[in-house]
Amino acid sequence: MPLFYQKEINNNTRLAVWKIEEYEDFFLHKVPLKKNITHPHKRLQHLAGRYLLPLLFNDFPLEEIIVADSRKPFLQNEKYHFSISHCGDYAAAIASSKHRVGIDIELYSEKVIKVKDKFLNDDEKKFTHQYNDNIQLMTTLWCAKESTYKWYSYGLLNFRENILLHPSHFNNEGIIPITFSKCNEKISLVANYILFSNLSLTWISG
Repeated sequence: MPLFYQKEINNNTRLAVWKIEEYEDFFLHKVPLKKNITHPHKRLQHLAGRYLLPLLFNDFPLEEIIVADSRKPFLQNEKYHFSISHCGDYAAAIASSKHRVGIDIELYSEKVIKVKDKFLNDDEKKFTHQYNDNIQLMTTLWCAKESTYKWYSYGLLNFRENILLHPSHFNNEGIIPITFSKCNEKISLVANYILFSNLSLTWISG
């Protein structure tokens, strides 16, 4: 079934994950394709991500989406805050009528270990060492930082310095407390996560 996962976080915020098994004509009936995306699979990912938004809220105005200089898609009137992510044959979206949101979905891959020094600070690496640099854990920590980046939405962040994760344990589903530090301001956030057999999903709402 293409609708792989869905969750109503509260009355104002919902998310869903779509497993892409369709040709693009399926999505083009409902999704306006404004971007010039030449790669067929990237175009499919783009369409599937936006296709999810009206499934979350049936009055979501797809035609009003604008893309900022930071590449963040948004609605100018902020009727909904939303975030989209995709990897492989999956697309994920979260939308809220009240709060800024961020979402990320990633397939497990050895590549995350190779780049750990670029996104994990020393305290975070100490935590991953307790789990022998488990790929699922490392991927989830990357997702948590990427979700925070999307929640912030203005770009220009250092993942090691501006997004500080404070995990205390790691299970198949849980939360990761976050300190977002930027321009002498510190904000406490929480990333929710859930693991599937081949991928990790994280999101921030509020």
